[in-house]
Amino acid sequence: MPGRLYDAQIPPVVYLSGALMFVGGLAVVRAHNLWTRDWTVLVTLSGWASLVLGLIRMFAASQYRRAAADGSPVFFIVVEGLLLLVGLVITFKSYRRAEGSDRREPTDLQ
Repeated sequence: MPGRLYDAQIPPVVYLSGALMFVGGLAVVRAHNLWTRDWTVLVTLSGWASLVLGLIRMFAASQYRRAAADGSPVFFIVVEGLLLLVGLVITFKSYRRAEGSDRREPTDLQ
């Protein structure tokens, strides 16, 4: 199928995106490595997943590109849908005001 997204990737671009993904994942893991039984574990899991996927993309760029180009489009739709769902949950939960919270404005803290 011509024109697929993963067919046009070259190994240096896969390596670069892996390096960026690794740095982002490392930053999340360093700042938020909390293993609790609530929604915040999604942040930790996404950080670890980015870190591992970034390493895979950096050290096996050609193999990753080949495997992604040969993959089923349905698989990528399902994975991207799950990532969208996780992103929506994290966004909704992080911006929602917790019940009983005593959040004050920065000017009230003085």
